[in-house]
Amino acid sequence: MVCVVSLSEEPKLKDPVLIEGLPGIGFVANVAALHLIRELKATRFAEIRCSSFQDFAVTAEKGQTRHPINELYYYRGKKGESDLIILYGNTQALTATGQYELCGRILDVSKNLGCSLVITLGGLKREEEIKKPKLYFAATDKETVGELLEAGAEIIKGQIFGVAGLLVGIGRLRGFRGFCLLAETLGLYPDTTATREVLKVVCKRLNLKIDLDSLDDTVEVTRSLLEDFGLLEPSSGERGKEEAQFRWFV
Repeated sequence: MVCVVSLSEEPKLKDPVLIEGLPGIGFVANVAALHLIRELKATRFAEIRCSSFQDFAVTAEKGQTRHPINELYYYRGKKGESDLIILYGNTQALTATGQYELCGRILDVSKNLGCSLVITLGGLKREEEIKKPKLYFAATDKETVGELLEAGAEIIKGQIFGVAGLLVGIGRLRGFRGFCLLAETLGLYPDTTATREVLKVVCKRLNLKIDLDSLDDTVEVTRSLLEDFGLLEPSSGERGKEEAQFRWFV
């Protein structure tokens, strides 16, 4: 396996928090990460390419191609906000070995930048429509468990698959604290309601000041990108040019 991280810069950050935002159930993590990037005007500083990513490219406008990729962004907090490292991308690894390697490389970079806390996000699949999603979590330590219980989340029982589970689990073995926060979702479309619930908790935990009223705009960007890849039927109306700045999963 080959997993290469290409750094365009090595930002100086103060105790940054790693937030995971790769595609998954309900696209909760992906939309949440994209919204943070857009609202905070986070700066991309690394690209990650792995041999375990999907094995094709998608053609875009004017003949360009879009490839499977993960990216790292940074944000320097203002007025009490936490510094962030945001993992965003259009795919997870396709194999168990690839997932472990990808998580290991992400943790390597994060540790070198002074990170000691990992937050992963996602959706928890439900079969019936939910008006107000419940939040569930798993955490690495008792202190974090207490904080999340106080925030109204419940302890999850069972398994957490993919990067959302591995980053927290492997991170604990390497000295990181962390938690995985999941919101109930039907899991079919970019889920605005579920994403809003996880962002409320994350923003309060990290003192982040972002506009959640504009989350619908981020979801529409996500929906348009999904349509580009043929994963959703096109909706009516013109889509904005802003979406072209962000990659999606294939």
